[in-house]
Amino acid sequence: MLNSLCSSETNKQEDNFAPCVYKPVGFSVAFRHDTILARQPHLQTAGKLLCFGPSNSEGAGKVRLLKKVPALKDGDFTLAECTAILLYLSRKYNTPDHWYPSDIQKRAQVDEYLSWHHANIRANAPKTMWIKVLIPLFTGQPLPSEKLQEVMEGLSTSLKQFEERFLQDKAFIIGSEISLADLVAIVELMQPVGVGCDIFEDRPRLMEWRRRVEDAVGKELFFQAHEMILSVKELSNIQIDPALKEQLAPVLMKMLK
Repeated sequence: MLNSLCSSETNKQEDNFAPCVYKPVGFSVAFRHDTILARQPHLQTAGKLLCFGPSNSEGAGKVRLLKKVPALKDGDFTLAECTAILLYLSRKYNTPDHWYPSDIQKRAQVDEYLSWHHANIRANAPKTMWIKVLIPLFTGQPLPSEKLQEVMEGLSTSLKQFEERFLQDKAFIIGSEISLADLVAIVELMQPVGVGCDIFEDRPRLMEWRRRVEDAVGKELFFQAHEMILSVKELSNIQIDPALKEQLAPVLMKMLK
């Protein structure tokens, strides 16, 4: 959906590199956590390359018949869905063990969080961006404040569970080192921050965890990956094609329900 707002050239020599991941830039959660993982030193030195292309590009179309992103192409092998791509990258390219531990119980903890995440954090965090920026942009009308309040209440409940069930008194979700669980969580939670809902304020344990994640992945890379999401409010000043508005407004409203 947001691909219409994003543009980027696909690498013309994609078949000479592995892996190649197609996805919309900036807005996408998948773009952010795939980028952060793939640009860690252990993958950079292996000569791997991420390719960012519009979802209807020829290359992306070859990867997924529906022409949606994210999608990965590694030689003749193709893969869709952001979590599956993360797991594939971590397994194939021998990332440091802490990302997706070989210890069966620690790995199960990562899997547990990834399963919980979609019905909880992901169910609420993106809606802050829809309510405050995207729906007003495409409909021309702001939503009632009650809508945002409802979403923030749901997100607050999820954050309480996140702190008490997963983070507890640990440095990271599964212990003393960062994992894919932390990466998936942080990129989702930066969306409310981008639209002015500072969910880390008055949550010192959550704030300290965020700082540790930033340090673990590298602050410069962290903010590069989130540059567009942290300036998403600037979208309110752009002009949208009327036909695109007509097409996407009802889709956004439906997603909010």
